[in-house]
Amino acid sequence: MNYSLNYLVLGETGLATARRLQAELGGVIHGYGKRVQAADVRPFDDVAAALRDCFATGEPLIALCAAGIVIRHLAPSLGNKHDDAPVLALAEDGSAVVPLLGGHHGGNDLARHIGEILDILPAITTASDTAFAIALDEPPQGWRLANPADMKAFVAELRAGAAVMIKGGDGADWLRASALPQAEDGALRITVSDVALAGDKGHLVYHRQTLALGLGCERGVEREELIGLISETLRLKNLPALSLAGIFSLDLKTDEAAIHAAAAHFDIPARFFDLAALQAQESRLANPSEVVKREVGVSGVAEAAALAAGDELIVEKRKSQRATCAIARADKIIDPTTLGTARGHLAIVGIGPGRADWRTGAAEAALRQADIIVGYGLYLELIADLIADKDCRAYQLGEEEARVAAAIDMAASGRNVALVSSGDAGVFAMGALAHELLDRDEAPDHWDRISLELLPGISAMQAAALRVGAPLGHDFCAISLSDLLTPREVILRRVVAAAASDFVIAFYNPVSKRRRDLLALARDLLLRHRPEDTPVILARNLGRAEEQVIALPLVDLQVDDVDMLTLVMIGSSETRARQRGDGSWSVYTPRGYAAKQTPLIKDNQA
Repeated sequence: MNYSLNYLVLGETGLATARRLQAELGGVIHGYGKRVQAADVRPFDDVAAALRDCFATGEPLIALCAAGIVIRHLAPSLGNKHDDAPVLALAEDGSAVVPLLGGHHGGNDLARHIGEILDILPAITTASDTAFAIALDEPPQGWRLANPADMKAFVAELRAGAAVMIKGGDGADWLRASALPQAEDGALRITVSDVALAGDKGHLVYHRQTLALGLGCERGVEREELIGLISETLRLKNLPALSLAGIFSLDLKTDEAAIHAAAAHFDIPARFFDLAALQAQESRLANPSEVVKREVGVSGVAEAAALAAGDELIVEKRKSQRATCAIARADKIIDPTTLGTARGHLAIVGIGPGRADWRTGAAEAALRQADIIVGYGLYLELIADLIADKDCRAYQLGEEEARVAAAIDMAASGRNVALVSSGDAGVFAMGALAHELLDRDEAPDHWDRISLELLPGISAMQAAALRVGAPLGHDFCAISLSDLLTPREVILRRVVAAAASDFVIAFYNPVSKRRRDLLALARDLLLRHRPEDTPVILARNLGRAEEQVIALPLVDLQVDDVDMLTLVMIGSSETRARQRGDGSWSVYTPRGYAAKQTPLIKDNQA
């Protein structure tokens, strides 16, 4: 079993224990930098900030330190028991584990799993677990509690000595095998129901997820219409929404926004079958339609999709103006992850120049959530602390189109894929190429059904500028000097235009092993428009151990001082540079404030 979780360790003993768990459970290890140094461990300097940052991800946190440390530092960040992510305190030597938060949201189960790995007994303190060996508000997969708000009062009566009468439903062994005090005339009741049923403080109601909801719709149907059709159908048939295991449809509808909105509304996944899977249900359809068959290739999408996931059609096709739905019931709980495919997702992630603490939270979250990580080998090395337990696909420099196409194709198969870019994903990076490939006439139809997002990162020009001051304080532009895809004459024309406009210019891809002259040509063109002492910044290996950032006059810029890992920034005629007493540089482009005097200042002076 792999969890998406974080370990926080303060020393080498805790690191050794965390590694034992990571080998079994996966996850990312965060280490206190003053005591823990390892290439695959993400360092931190502030324990309180690191705990809060890990907690804010919403992922389970295992803190290998005293419980008191965790409690003190997380107390200001806590919400309520229904929202807080699991947090466990684990002794550094692995001798004790205590779920502090989120016990009934995975924390207790995780503690038990850790106990099995480390051969210890977890210290579980939640009332129903300790007294009755069951978590009534965390039923097994495929079961839903209809009235969780009544849970507290129900458990209070249990602990006061009341007995429970358990009624109805197959497969409720997890209830009957517990230590609940059971009696045929119990004052408390637990009912397993296949129909909608209201519970109360003395009556808990559980539903099994045995219903498959099939949907068909016109392109662009409104979410309100789809949700309304489903809700009305459930109400008319007295079926509980909590018994729905998933929404199912034809793969042509994989990118239909209303279907995903309905799935989110009912808190169930959306899964999609290919045409052959639905055609296999043709003989079982209650309301076949030749019109629908001519349109999509099967005589009924809603009924066929429901039957492909369930066993017996219990609600025949119902229509709204632009949509249809049907419901099938399965003999056993439905596991939607085994049926059809999900909508694939491609996150194009900017990881910044290289430093772990320069990555955005959104970028890190996307990497943690991804099933597959795709990228240039060097970039994957820079995020090794985040992807140690991931399926990684490394590509060589120059294989940009191949790696983007592979990432899209894997996402189109229903996977959650992260495509890694250095800097910002939309600045001379993979974002534009991904959109271009999706836009090509020869792109496979199923490629365009994926969901796509770009996650921001600190661009190389931002990082280089901030290392020396504020050279981007006024108008600026960025130009790539790579002529692999852009003709040389176009590049040089842009350089001339930028020089004449007096922009600060960030040159990406300034040189390569075979291309050594474009930077020199650009320098000479710039010298026609701005002074020889115009500041130039050379920033190499930004954010990494080998980082070098220097400033020099434009006239002294030499091609041999630059390599493929260097960003070159040329100041405008207004850019100023000076070396401070401590040896650092102060390079900035003023915005002209010194020449202005606001009315407010005049009034104050008056």
